[in-house]
Amino acid sequence: MMPKVVIVGRPNVGKSSLFNLIAGRRISIVDPIAGVTRDRVSTTAQLPAKGRNGEGPHIELYDTGGYGIEDSQNLTAQVERQIANALADADLILFVVDAQTGIVPLDKRVTRLLRAGGAIMEKVMLVCNKVDGQNLEMEAAHFMKLGFGMPVMISTVTNHLKNTFLDQLRDAIDFQAISESGRENDDIETGIKIAIVGKRNAGKSTLVNAFAGEERVIVSEIEGTTRDSVDVRFEIKKHVFTAIDTAGVRKHKSIKGDIEYYSHHRSLLAIRRADVVLFMIDASLPISQVDKQLGNEIVKHDKPVVLVINKWDLVPEETTKEDYATYLDDSMKGLSFAPIAFLSAQKAEGLRPVLAMVNNLYKQAGHRVSTGELNRIVKEIIQQRLPPAHMGRRLNVFYVTQLQIYPPTIGVFVNHPDLFDNTYERFIINRMRDQLPFSEVPIKLLIRGRKESPAETTD
Repeated sequence: MMPKVVIVGRPNVGKSSLFNLIAGRRISIVDPIAGVTRDRVSTTAQLPAKGRNGEGPHIELYDTGGYGIEDSQNLTAQVERQIANALADADLILFVVDAQTGIVPLDKRVTRLLRAGGAIMEKVMLVCNKVDGQNLEMEAAHFMKLGFGMPVMISTVTNHLKNTFLDQLRDAIDFQAISESGRENDDIETGIKIAIVGKRNAGKSTLVNAFAGEERVIVSEIEGTTRDSVDVRFEIKKHVFTAIDTAGVRKHKSIKGDIEYYSHHRSLLAIRRADVVLFMIDASLPISQVDKQLGNEIVKHDKPVVLVINKWDLVPEETTKEDYATYLDDSMKGLSFAPIAFLSAQKAEGLRPVLAMVNNLYKQAGHRVSTGELNRIVKEIIQQRLPPAHMGRRLNVFYVTQLQIYPPTIGVFVNHPDLFDNTYERFIINRMRDQLPFSEVPIKLLIRGRKESPAETTD
């Protein structure tokens, strides 16, 4: 494992902004409203090399919720438990304070938390944020009263002292000691990235915790508990996965305020960056318009997907899996190719088959078929059913080749691309599924025009 660096502090000192600055991209949601971050948000970050020449070391970076926040949904205890879990595994703790407010009682409470947890001075870097100019640099010295030495100064808004801060962060980590202890600092394998998406209260966070084998994200019956997209890396029998927990998707007209907007946006972004999507559907509720919209989003990005039917233990016994599968096909026609898994995330039942499906879909999406095999199969399919001629024009296929993987992308070069309408394209794809090793993943068909030579013209 890489060195674990954990960011802590009271609400609204800029922890998430610091997390994004170190990561080099926007991951945690940043908002003036206190208490936005609840879960442990993590990412791999690369620090600058000494002298800024070449590649620097990697760290595993964690953002945490504001300590002492009175959560509006009564999740304070769960937020603080996430903070405690992060601190227990930390190699370095970044204790963030606010230069513009000075020391406040909550800063002292965080200090007592760190002391009670046995945090020694060498393990804590005091970071004074919001030092927007030289006039505030003198104010930072007052934080030495907290007992963690002279703070390192930075402004995450203006980037004042950014390079100095990153250099001091790198130098504060004992990479040599971590290496000698048998922990590698260059292991950044994420494995197969699995986006877990669905509407609110479908059981996404419960499934993530079941995969991880620990309370890695907060689970609550309260809608909207998850806000950030949270990456959780885990291993099962030497197979590495990264589960991406996401906020529940809602109707666009139901989204209220910036936080819900950014949560919704990150959920959709998780689909785009995933290798495989687990689409969580609550079996105890009818398929909704939100489910259908989310299904369309998955189809739009050509992602392999498992339809995960959660809370199956709550369905009446007379409802069979075959009946429900037929209901799904009727309700979500664009995903008829996707495999279906029935489970209870709360009881941690049915997890291994789901991960086996994930592995299978990932392999299917990465498979390559030879050009010769593709040409033989596609020409046989077209001979079975030609598209209707239009104004005397008939379809002639010159050749077929696989252009890409993830998703499998097939280029079909023909004389008249307009003869391939949507209906005929679906026919070709469905027949290809029967004969190619892409039976359960999206197939992207690219129809390209090419002029016929006299030798290729057919009567």
